[in-house]
Amino acid sequence: MKHLISLKDWSAQEILEVLDLADKVKANPQTYRKALKQKTLVMIFEKPSLRTRLSFEIGMTQLGGHAIHYDMSTSPMGGGKETIEDSIKVISRMCNIVMARLFHHEDILKMAEYATIPVINALTDEGHPCQILADLQTIREKKGEFKGLKLAYLGDGYNNVTHSLMQGCTKLGMHISVGSPEEQMPAVEVTEDCMRFAQESGSELVVTDDAVEAIKEADIVYTDSWMSYHIPKTEEAARIKLFTPYQVNAELMKHAKPDAIFMNCLPALRGAEQTAEVIDGPQSVVFDEAENRLHAQKAVMLTLCGAV
Repeated sequence: MKHLISLKDWSAQEILEVLDLADKVKANPQTYRKALKQKTLVMIFEKPSLRTRLSFEIGMTQLGGHAIHYDMSTSPMGGGKETIEDSIKVISRMCNIVMARLFHHEDILKMAEYATIPVINALTDEGHPCQILADLQTIREKKGEFKGLKLAYLGDGYNNVTHSLMQGCTKLGMHISVGSPEEQMPAVEVTEDCMRFAQESGSELVVTDDAVEAIKEADIVYTDSWMSYHIPKTEEAARIKLFTPYQVNAELMKHAKPDAIFMNCLPALRGAEQTAEVIDGPQSVVFDEAENRLHAQKAVMLTLCGAV
């Protein structure tokens, strides 16, 4: 049995196999319409969601299976009346696979420890591997092979998407530079792991507080919300001031390669982490990226359920 908790746990070969399957599923969805027949996915949500819920629920339906939406705010698990350990043991007895979108990473680790079925991390405060698999699928569609490409991430470095991007890029031999203020640099342990992955794959990881240096000659420019779900509204003004030098606008994009693509995992706020002219412009692939959540999620479920 295998889980998807963090991309750091998956080899480059395993990541590539899922991406290859995602391409096949996207090209020939009818081939897989009964692949998970009579299988049930439980989707546990502690955080709100649009793309995650749609991609998993629709994906499971299109694979011939069934998905159950489980809201922690109205359940014993979320109310503290039942432990995660007990809940996941019960879920394991009744269904085939579980995904969870949670605040605390230790909770997904606990689920994986006590589950007897595959567990998928659909986002925690430390990582978002499902999003990055869709991102990597999109990058390969637009740019071909991964080796030698440079991805520049601008904005909040201490961020689940940033961490998973660093892991995915360095595993696959892509150069990645993170441009973020000193106060919001990526987690030290993630940076250390990814430096090792980069050395193994022949790529380069750069973490800097200089936005221009980070984006220079980038093939892919990526940003994410400055106000993630766990950030209180009271911090908004301070975070806008902190991150404004890293806003992806037309002027900053000039430092990337002329054929660079722009990515944002969405939701996006025009005028904040990027300007409207960038996200709505010809270099933007954000909606291709969003669609690929469906295909990548199907590939993950097929792989973990042993249906390929």
